[in-house]
Amino acid sequence: MHDSTPTRSGGPSVSSPESSGQPAPSSGPAPAIDVVMAYIALTKPRVIELLLVAAIPALLQADRGHIHLSLVLLTLVGGWMGAASANSFNMVVDYDIDQVMKRTERRPLARHAISRRAALIFSITLGVASMLWLGLLAKSWLAALFILFTIFFYVVVYSMILKRRTAQNVVWGGIAGCMPVFVSWAVITDNLPEGQAHNWWQAVVLFLVIFFWTPPHTWALAMRYKEDYKAAGVPMLPVVMDEVGVTRRITIYTWATVLCTLFLIPAAGWIYAAGAIGFGLWFIIMAHRLEAGVRRGIEVKPLKLFILSNNYLAGVFVALSVDAVLGLQTVSEILPAL
Repeated sequence: MHDSTPTRSGGPSVSSPESSGQPAPSSGPAPAIDVVMAYIALTKPRVIELLLVAAIPALLQADRGHIHLSLVLLTLVGGWMGAASANSFNMVVDYDIDQVMKRTERRPLARHAISRRAALIFSITLGVASMLWLGLLAKSWLAALFILFTIFFYVVVYSMILKRRTAQNVVWGGIAGCMPVFVSWAVITDNLPEGQAHNWWQAVVLFLVIFFWTPPHTWALAMRYKEDYKAAGVPMLPVVMDEVGVTRRITIYTWATVLCTLFLIPAAGWIYAAGAIGFGLWFIIMAHRLEAGVRRGIEVKPLKLFILSNNYLAGVFVALSVDAVLGLQTVSEILPAL
């Protein structure tokens, strides 16, 4: 990677003030706290929060009614390191476009708070530590393999290939964001007694929920920052398609997300069922409102849907987590008794 590489879709080339991976000259060394905060920002803490929210229900649903506290903590720490590694790698790869976009121009590498070389070493260290942590301490080399796949897919497939070449970038690139479910499920099931059912189909459903949720979540944000992406030459869907087409697809993927949550109802209790249906209706209504506003030609605020999508996913997953912790009788167990 070169510091002044233009975007693949024809975006502007950005000259780098770095030389040989070193940060731009400054009047003196940065305070230690500033360096620490820059490394923390490199990991994208807010994104990691969302990934951990996705991991927790899987950790609890994989063995309903039982809380494996040590495994939960080990998985969250190992998952945090893996996600931090992927996010840091992403900033190294996106160094050029981050300097162009107003939304990202204050990121650590874009403002030269950390050198790209240091960020790369930091990313590799976190990735290796994450795999060893999950394999040796959480006793699940399958989870470690999932982490390796996540980092590779997010950095190489999404950041280096899809993001700069196709408007379908977040559709398929979102696979990386679904992987915490498989990591969590692998840790729990690899530590269950021999012969106990693993029910991987439930993990697949949770994977698909996040997969279909990612496009409307990201496209709503991209609608707000369309000019940023256009300036950076990133072909996000709102850049290459009119708002009517974008909001129509947001609505379709919103419906797909909610329908996927319903497939898990037989394996959960009434708390999850109520959450999936209630939050789902809310999400669908708001997506339709956004599309209707665009079709009528009135001013819309897509950022509201972006925020709502976060709250929706958190609500559904909290409902599943509570349901699993309580170990309530599942819907499939209740129905035959009626």
